Amino acid sequence: QPGFRKPHTTYALTADSEQIFPKAYGPLLNLLLVVLSKKLSPKEMRTAMREVGRKIAANHLIEVEDKTREERIEAALGILKDLGGAATFHQSDGKHFIRSNSCPLAAATGHHPEACLIAETLLSLLIGTPVKEHCLHGAAPACRFEIR
Repeated sequence: QPGFRKPHTTYALTADSEQIFPKAYGPLLNLLLVVLSKKLSPKEMRTAMREVGRKIAANHLIEVEDKTREERIEAALGILKDLGGAATFHQSDGKHFIRSNSCPLAAATGHHPEACLIAETLLSLLIGTPVKEHCLHGAAPACRFEIR
């Protein structure tokens, strides 16, 4: 990426190397979602994930109050970073996206893709416009959220 220093390259860890670094929250989150999914219907599970996103957003809504849409997007990216993600904003063919290959929920989304609804709801509330999740799940998960 263009910048003031060389090299102008962005590096990322592969899915295999991500597992080298200890992240106790990943297996714990996955286990929690396994237990919840056995006790809740799929609809109740999606509702619960959205409620988590609303709770997280509630802690940050004051930060985005009276900000422009662009400032709200930047604030949302910062909040995702604070939660352990590394998201960026992209524009393509007149559409706006938030993307990341580093997601704090990645340990769970392969088996529980509804966990992405946490971030979808969080982003929708912070940005103040609907956001739709288009994440890639599996061995190399990637977050993809379209800002409508």
